[in-house]
Amino acid sequence: MIKGFLKEFKEFAVKGNVIDMAVGIIIGGAFSPIVNSLVKDIIMPPIGYVLGNVDFSNLYIPIAGSGKSFSTLAEAQEAGVVTINYGLFINTLISFLIVSFAVFLLVKFINKLKLEKKEETCAEVEVTTKECPYCCSTINIKAKKCPYCASELQ
Repeated sequence: MIKGFLKEFKEFAVKGNVIDMAVGIIIGGAFSPIVNSLVKDIIMPPIGYVLGNVDFSNLYIPIAGSGKSFSTLAEAQEAGVVTINYGLFINTLISFLIVSFAVFLLVKFINKLKLEKKEETCAEVEVTTKECPYCCSTINIKAKKCPYCASELQ
């Protein structure tokens, strides 16, 4: 029973899809800091500027703690104030949208390449068979008589 299980697991683990998925996860992990930097350092500053120099990372709602107000989230957390950090959530949401859009464009590009390759392959394939109009069997395109139903073909 254990040998069969191990054999089945080995077959699963070395399939192309599993290896492709592992490579995708590794590349995704390496790609994550790039996307985070793109959002934090490139995209968010202009958005914050357009919205009146808003820094989303410092948007929060204090729930409990001292009665003072703080200019940054870090100051509030350092003072022990419990906060709802909706600005960080906005940053994360924007990051998600950017990554989703980038993946969409990548998949769209790959599908376009696959479609072009498929069209090239279909154009190169020479037709060598036809269907008998009487018995619907697949026969050689040069046949004058169907080998299955013996019908005369035009």
